[in-house]
Amino acid sequence: MTQPLMPKATAVWLIENTALSFNQVAEFCQLHSLEVQAIADGEVSLGMQGFDPIANGQLSRAEIERCSKDPSLSLEIQKSELPKPTVKGKGPKYVPISKRGDKPDAIAWLVKHHPELKDSQINRLVGTTKETINKVRDRTHWNSQQITARHPVILGLCQQQDLDNAILKAGGKTEAPESQIESISEIP
Repeated sequence: MTQPLMPKATAVWLIENTALSFNQVAEFCQLHSLEVQAIADGEVSLGMQGFDPIANGQLSRAEIERCSKDPSLSLEIQKSELPKPTVKGKGPKYVPISKRGDKPDAIAWLVKHHPELKDSQINRLVGTTKETINKVRDRTHWNSQQITARHPVILGLCQQQDLDNAILKAGGKTEAPESQIESISEIP
């Protein structure tokens, strides 16, 4: 069972406004029954404002009345009909200045070894722009003479799992040649 919002304040309100037993309040608020009894005696949470679980949609009047009649029953928190919040992915990660010069090398490797990757996937993996990807691909990059295709995982620009997922999503094979696997495994 999920814990109610502000459990001690909820317990204060339930003690003051209902005929529920200490055990029922303790079970619902996930507090110890002695702590609930101390709240009722005024030894704990002096001056604490009660928090109405009916007003915020955690309990209904009918649920409180049902449990007030039978002390062996447990209060059940209401299910929210609000949509669950979605977890957003992390934004662009910080790339140290010393590694920013390695991005064209990683782009060249991805374009050479995985042409099935879309520009947007390369953009997410390496953290670059479509303009830079096109310049590396067309060899019009300002530093195209010094660009050498190097694995982006070895350069530390992306994770191997992220690269594999992008390749699978694009419909390619994730099996790397033996020489690449050996060079990756040698990294401390």
